[in-house]
Amino acid sequence: MEYTELQVTTNFSFLRGASHPEEMIEQAITLGYKKIAITDHNTLAGIVRAHAAAKGKDIQIIPACRLNLLDGYSLLAYPINKEAYSRLSALLSLGNLRTEKGDCHLYKADIYANAKDMKFIVVPPASLNDNFEFEPLFKATLKEYKHFLGNNLYIGAVRSYQANDNKRLFRLAQLSDELNIPMVATNDVYYHNLERRELQDVLTCIREKCTIYNAGYRLHQNAERYLKPVKEMHRLFREHPDAIKRTQEIADACQFSLSELKYVYPEEITTEGRTPQEELVYLTWAGANERFDNNIPEKIRKTIEMELDFIERKNYASYFLTVHDFVSYARKHKILCQGRGSAANSVVCYCLGITSVDPSKFNLLFARFMSDARDEPPDIDVDFEHERREEVMQYIYDKYGRDRAGIVATVTTVHAKGAIRDVAKAMGMSVDAINRLSNSLWEFTDEWFDGKRITAEGFDANDPHLLKVLDLTYQYVGFPRQLGQHTGGFVITQGKLSDLCPILNARMKDRTCIEWNKDDIETLGFLKVDVLALGMLTCLRKGFDLAKQHYGLDLTLEDINKEEDDAVYEMISHADTIGVFQIESRAQMSMLPRLRPKCFYDLVIEVAIVRPGPIQGDMEDVVTKSIRSNILPKNWKLFWVVH
Repeated sequence: MEYTELQVTTNFSFLRGASHPEEMIEQAITLGYKKIAITDHNTLAGIVRAHAAAKGKDIQIIPACRLNLLDGYSLLAYPINKEAYSRLSALLSLGNLRTEKGDCHLYKADIYANAKDMKFIVVPPASLNDNFEFEPLFKATLKEYKHFLGNNLYIGAVRSYQANDNKRLFRLAQLSDELNIPMVATNDVYYHNLERRELQDVLTCIREKCTIYNAGYRLHQNAERYLKPVKEMHRLFREHPDAIKRTQEIADACQFSLSELKYVYPEEITTEGRTPQEELVYLTWAGANERFDNNIPEKIRKTIEMELDFIERKNYASYFLTVHDFVSYARKHKILCQGRGSAANSVVCYCLGITSVDPSKFNLLFARFMSDARDEPPDIDVDFEHERREEVMQYIYDKYGRDRAGIVATVTTVHAKGAIRDVAKAMGMSVDAINRLSNSLWEFTDEWFDGKRITAEGFDANDPHLLKVLDLTYQYVGFPRQLGQHTGGFVITQGKLSDLCPILNARMKDRTCIEWNKDDIETLGFLKVDVLALGMLTCLRKGFDLAKQHYGLDLTLEDINKEEDDAVYEMISHADTIGVFQIESRAQMSMLPRLRPKCFYDLVIEVAIVRPGPIQGDMEDVVTKSIRSNILPKNWKLFWVVH
């Protein structure tokens, strides 16, 4: 007989679970599980990572959730189909939007209203009274749950290795028979292997703001909350084989997979009954005639046709129209904006007004933006004035509604300095010792751990307590700590966004987010639109206002670069660029005298070189030496952009 673990808490139940979703899946595969449920507390934030880890493997993920209620005992909820998953996601959205970010307020009535096509397991209280019985309130709540949830309700049973385990299971079996609620086995997993028990204890101390010395009963009593082999679960419940069998009953009923979620773009982006592709074609040619004064060069015409054909094959028309809609709103309300990045390589983007870079002047390659060789969605970054970007964001919310538009989350992870402070405090170290450790720690390297650096800071490199703190810190680094909001990435849908992913309030007023980050939505094939803020655009807009006020000049982004001043590039070549956007960093200032840009395009190449990737690969030295040796081809600048 097989067994499916139906109660798994990952580290996306912040400061509770002590293993990543990926670690849970890898361990489950190693142990021979065919199915496993992820049941984080009041969230679905970790299920996409589990789904991605299981993709192509011989294991199925059951997307589920532990619902902690304000007026009742917790329930594990398992949607059996896509419609039920949407109801679970909407239920979590309801609880999230009732309160501040980080909380989820749910009540029994909310569960009853959204219970269709869901299986539930009630989580019993851990303790028995003096008569070795559950409190009367638990029995009364079970009766109520049974009345509203019917045959979809089960009672969860856990072997927690306490002295009263047999009595608890006996009482649960009695309640199961009396109320006709089947009992099902779970292991209430909080970490993938037993070595993580210590870290889980430390996470509890961090959450409860106590130390390992005074945590007491707030800690789990033993190290049994790890994912156990199937045979071990059979042994533990050998007296209740039906409880094991029912795990398969629930697992077999849950056929929903995250792969079934389909992202559909909104329809408001088209006019006069046109399809998205027809609308894009119409707007592109209208923009092209405006850009080129009704005299479109043949080369540009062919490029437009090529790009439109590619966009149609990839079905990306809606994405371009959405970005065009935001840019049009900004232009209409005189909010300075500019598309940047590889989108500047697209003539369609230029014709739509998304970017002001004329590709006919710079021979830019569309393939750097999108290509058949790279099966990736387009990524158009549009910067808006930082002082007025919020107007654009609220326009998006107003147009589509908060039930259809949300900002992508960012998963804030624990870094070394924060991790060592949290762990050392939980382990009872003094404040001055914690400060000294944190200030001396740059990164986890062999040099730092070899003892010399630790000794230099006044610590005993062989102190077992200190070594344990460092070991736990090493495990803790990289754990998710909270869900933040992306700088401006929006997901907009035709139907309700909460049908796909739970929505929650952001810390900022009048903003709502989803629980998944950009990697999660990319895994599921969702598209996001970036609405970013740039302070320099505000500076430019104020400069335009001053130029108009004092000199009568009506400047725009399109015409400020028509005439290049040699004196400006002479200053740039001497690294006299303090306060000049993009080329004011020390790295840029050290590179400018070596490349000596003479025009705007030279400057583009120089900025492209001084980036993390090229720097780590020593590409800037290669390019500089090649220029001096005169060995690069004539079109070396184009060569660099492509590579």
